[in-house]
Amino acid sequence: MTARDPKALIRIARNGSPDTEAEPLDLGVRVRELRKARNWTLEQAASQAGLARSTLSKIENGQMSPTYEALKKLAVGLEISVPQLFTPPQREQVNGRMAVTRSGEGADYATATYEHELLAETLTKKQMLPYRARVRARSMDEFDGWVRHDGEEFLFVLTGVIRLYTEFYEPLEMRRGDSAYYDATMGHNVVSLSEEDATILWVTSLA
Repeated sequence: MTARDPKALIRIARNGSPDTEAEPLDLGVRVRELRKARNWTLEQAASQAGLARSTLSKIENGQMSPTYEALKKLAVGLEISVPQLFTPPQREQVNGRMAVTRSGEGADYATATYEHELLAETLTKKQMLPYRARVRARSMDEFDGWVRHDGEEFLFVLTGVIRLYTEFYEPLEMRRGDSAYYDATMGHNVVSLSEEDATILWVTSLA
């Protein structure tokens, strides 16, 4: 069997369509990028994959064409699938997603303590959930315990005065322009202190 050119570029079709022009991908460069994205040294990556350091170095530098068994070991060590070794990194793909929500046109969702206006509602698979909230609650007694959920959260006071209660910190009085960033798995609640309901911007991570 004729040996493959170790520096040959592997062609990957865009979107899996055979009719589209293929992009070149250098396996060695791809492996190096995956390793560096994990902040691993050659020794660490080789150990994870069960390969010799010299073998991994030759693969990254295009001096060796890995066998399928070596590719499987690499994929297992990097905790990805074999096809992902031949997939261009996400950052090379151009994403132009955008959603605009005009004032007052967000999706409304009311609770006993807050009136939420969900923003960017039309954008699917978001990594963040932004929403504007009118704080109706005036006392912690109005809540059925702490609010807790996965992710992190950013709070920005738009109008009025609020008090931010959290499970592990002293209550914090906040005014227009003040902000807080916290772990949303920590219990948290917000009440209005001003005569009129305060309004806040909340951004919650979904990852």
